[in-house]
Amino acid sequence: MSDLISILMPTRNADKYITDCLDSIIKQTEQNWELLVVNDHSEDGTENILKQYQNSDKRIKYFNNTGRGIIEALRLAYTNSKGNLITRMDSDDLMESTKLEKMKTALLSKEGDFLATAFVKYFADKPLGDGYIKYQDWLNELAEKENNFTEIYKECVIASPCWMIRRSTFEKCEAFRPNTYPEDYDLCFRFYENNLKIVSVKEVMHYWRDYDTRASRTDEHYADNRFLQLKIDYFCKLDKDEKRPLVLWGAGKKGKFLAQLLIEKKKKFIWVCNNEKKIGKSIYDVKLFGVKHLENIEKPQIIIAVAAKDAIQEINQHLTKKNSQNAKDHFYFC
Repeated sequence: MSDLISILMPTRNADKYITDCLDSIIKQTEQNWELLVVNDHSEDGTENILKQYQNSDKRIKYFNNTGRGIIEALRLAYTNSKGNLITRMDSDDLMESTKLEKMKTALLSKEGDFLATAFVKYFADKPLGDGYIKYQDWLNELAEKENNFTEIYKECVIASPCWMIRRSTFEKCEAFRPNTYPEDYDLCFRFYENNLKIVSVKEVMHYWRDYDTRASRTDEHYADNRFLQLKIDYFCKLDKDEKRPLVLWGAGKKGKFLAQLLIEKKKKFIWVCNNEKKIGKSIYDVKLFGVKHLENIEKPQIIIAVAAKDAIQEINQHLTKKNSQNAKDHFYFC
């Protein structure tokens, strides 16, 4: 069916939250959907709940994962889907009642390779950490401007359970065939690689639940070093201009790890920082220069591995003076 929405949902040990999630889908104002849930070897009551919902609503179909992990669960769900519109859902989250309707309307209002997204809101049983609020607000600001991919090397710029795409476009992006974790960030990079345009519903359409045992907090596939590896891999593939000198700005923990990755890839780079104790020394046999050394470098591409607010202000001032363009001349990796 041309306008059928296939909702793909991996789940594992979600009996505490999945009923509320399923109810939020059933109550959607858009009713032309199918839900494909893949149970990833749950050890609680998740499967019994899925059986009950499948028996009461023929649009809900559940499968037991024949492999292991989120990627194989998503792949199985997608393989069994029939809709020409594809979206993903997490089994511990909630949909705003108009989410499917408004995201579908937004997507179909555009021709070509578009990705629909919307505002998200975190919620939890206890006070949220400041980092989650900042991430939420940052995502929503990007969605407001519909320029998500300009910041793709900072963090994942599309909320993993809050996008919708045409099947034909999804196929161009290789769907869930790659085995790379973190899978949501890798998919986001593939959206970027295929030059997808953003259309956004500028309202909160998805409620993102946070709790201590959520996979993004506990699974080794979402460790920080995996994100950095992914960033470097895609930067070298998509944005590195081999005709221009590469600069790494920052020599803290992330800067050092990025330096190691660049060395492994045999990418030459000039390393600068504003830490007087490190300037003039060598780390991994690469000499560190002060920021003033940038004056001697013509048309560099700069990877910024600095997160401190005061340092970022200094960096922004320098970049503004040099008319450096974000996502072309410089790239924030923090």
